[in-house]
Amino acid sequence: MQPSEITEVLNHPVSRELLARDLTRLAYVATDGTPRAIPIAFVWNGAEIVMCTPTNAPKLASLRRNPAVALTIDTEVHPPKILLIRGRAELDVVEGIPDEFLQANSTYTMTPEQRVEWEAEVSSLYEAMVRIVVTPTWAKLIDFETTLPTAVEELLRRREERGHA
Repeated sequence: MQPSEITEVLNHPVSRELLARDLTRLAYVATDGTPRAIPIAFVWNGAEIVMCTPTNAPKLASLRRNPAVALTIDTEVHPPKILLIRGRAELDVVEGIPDEFLQANSTYTMTPEQRVEWEAEVSSLYEAMVRIVVTPTWAKLIDFETTLPTAVEELLRRREERGHA
């Protein structure tokens, strides 16, 4: 997929809506060779998906071994809106708490006092964190209005070719 095609998908209004959410599903291959898909908070900085995790998270060994990942950002209603992204995870160890971690968790409902307490707790827990940075190398939006799953698009094309529009 060409960078301009990726940009076009990610700039679609529905994609922008999904990229403003706070939770994605990160899929990767674990060190035992089996697939994993985990929910994880994220932020979109306009060019990259950034997720943060503790320095002792088991997924880090897997991502170092095989950095190929897939992300799904979707809605919980039907028909769902789905943004699929593929890329490679780059790992960046950061002393203290990365800004993206605080930003990704900013949607939780807390009073200002609770927020201060939460940030103090987080700061006392993590001496460092790892930023998992994914630059999209492929993207597909499925909104069931303007875009459909590839298999459904193929079935519609075949039906048209048979003359059953």
